[in-house]
Amino acid sequence: MASLSVPARAHLAWIMVALGVASCAVAPPLSGPRYPAATVRPVPQPVPAVPAPILPAPSLASPASAPSSVETRPLSPAPSIRVVGSDAIALVLPLQSPTYAQAAEAVKTGFLAAANRAGAGRRVQVIAHGDDGVLPAFALADRSGVALVVGPLTRDDLKTVVAMTLAHPRMLALNQTDDGAPMPADTYSLALSVESDAVLLARVAGDSGVRTLAVVSSDEPLPRRFASSFVAAWERGPSREYRFDPNPEMLGLLRRELAARPPDAVVLAVDGSDAALARTFLPPRPVFAVSQIADGLPAQALRDLEGARYVEIPWIAEPDDPVFSDVPRANLGSPLLERLYALGLDAFALAQMLAEPVPPERVEIDGATGHLSLTPARVFSREGRVMLIHDGRVQTDPAVQ
Repeated sequence: MASLSVPARAHLAWIMVALGVASCAVAPPLSGPRYPAATVRPVPQPVPAVPAPILPAPSLASPASAPSSVETRPLSPAPSIRVVGSDAIALVLPLQSPTYAQAAEAVKTGFLAAANRAGAGRRVQVIAHGDDGVLPAFALADRSGVALVVGPLTRDDLKTVVAMTLAHPRMLALNQTDDGAPMPADTYSLALSVESDAVLLARVAGDSGVRTLAVVSSDEPLPRRFASSFVAAWERGPSREYRFDPNPEMLGLLRRELAARPPDAVVLAVDGSDAALARTFLPPRPVFAVSQIADGLPAQALRDLEGARYVEIPWIAEPDDPVFSDVPRANLGSPLLERLYALGLDAFALAQMLAEPVPPERVEIDGATGHLSLTPARVFSREGRVMLIHDGRVQTDPAVQ
C-alpha cells in the first residue's frame, strides 16, 4: 500500500473531521438556494462476474469498472408530484468539491464496486455536486424518478436537505444529524460515527469489571465527541475528567493526580499524534482510546500504547476474513479512505433493500463497516471490532471477540 506524506495524512484527517464523521460541523447559512450545475455519471452495464455475496449484502465488483465520463444535465423546474419511474438508485456525492472530492471518490468507488459485482450497475446514477450544490443535485434525482437516493455525505449537506424539507425520493444519508434527532419520514442514516465506537467501548469497559473511570481529552472536535459519548453511555457512576495538555509540567501534574487516585481504567480521547505521549503519563490501567489512534504509527509508538483498546471496522481489522475473500481491495493508500470505501460497499448493500417498493422493517447484516442493525428511528446502528495494542502490534481483542 502506498504511503502518505505527513501533510497528506493531516489533510485526510481534517476531511474526516470536516465531514462530520467524527466531529461537529457548522451548517452553511440558508440565505436562499443557489443552484450550480449538477452532473450525472451514468454507469454502463458491467461485465458479468461470478457471484460472491458479502453476507446478505449484494455481491461486489472490481472498482475498475467505475465510469470515468461525466454527462452534464441542465436543471429544469421540478414537477410538483414525484413519480417513481424505475428501480434506479441515485448516488449523490460532493465529487466536485475541492475539499471533499477525495473522500467522495472513495465512497463512490466502493459503492460502484458493490453495484457492478451484483450485476446492478445500470441501476446506479452518480450525481456529482460541488460546495453548496446538494439541493440541485437532490432536485435532479427527484426529477429522474429514482427509487432511492444515497447521500448526502457531509453533515452540513444533510442538515441543509433536512432543513429545506424539499420533496425527494426515499433517502439513505451517509451521515447523521448533530443532535441525533430522528430522521424525517422515508429517510435512513448510515454513518461512520465515533459515537457508536464510544458506546461499544463503554459497554466493554463495564463488562470487564471497570468501576471507576478517568477521562483524558483534548479540545479537538473528534476526541471531544468520543469522550462525551463514552461518558453518556457509562452507567457505573460519575467519571473524573481531565483536559489533555502536552506541556510537560501539565503532564506531570496529570500523572501525580492519577497516581494519587488511580482509576480502574482511563478513556484516552486525544489525536493519534499525541496518544503515545499521553499514554506514558497514565497509570498502568486499561485504556480505551478514540478510534484511528493507531493510524500510521510505527511499531515503537505502538509499544508506547501497550494495552490500549479502540474500535476498527472489520474491513481493516480482519482483511483475511473469508467473508471478504472475493471483495476487491481498492488500495487507496490511507486507512481513512479505506473506511470510506467500506462505507460505499455497505451503502449499496443497504440501498438494494431500501429501494424496494416496501422497504424492510428489520435489517441485520455483518458488513464491511461492522454489524449493522436498523433501529426504529431509521438509523443503522453500527458495531465494529474492538482492537488491542499488544507488543507493538494491533490485533482484535481476544477477550471481546
